[in-house]
Amino acid sequence: MLHSEEPEYSEEARKARYSGSILLAIDVDVNGRVANVRVVKSLGLGLDEKAKEAVLKWRFRPAMAGGRPVTAPAQVQVTFHLL
Repeated sequence: MLHSEEPEYSEEARKARYSGSILLAIDVDVNGRVANVRVVKSLGLGLDEKAKEAVLKWRFRPAMAGGRPVTAPAQVQVTFHLL
């Protein structure tokens, strides 16, 4: 991963002091950008959307095939925890 941003907590989840992990399936395009984000394991309370928003800002080194960048699927885990 070249760049990542921490997701924000939803107000609903913060008030409930909710924490846990969300599993997302993504595609990393030829430019290393995230596309086609899907929730594999949900947390709810607005955290799924917050995780998707953050992951769309992430950047990766693209997969290579035959010396050329290609779009490739991946899974990422986003963890929410209150300090």
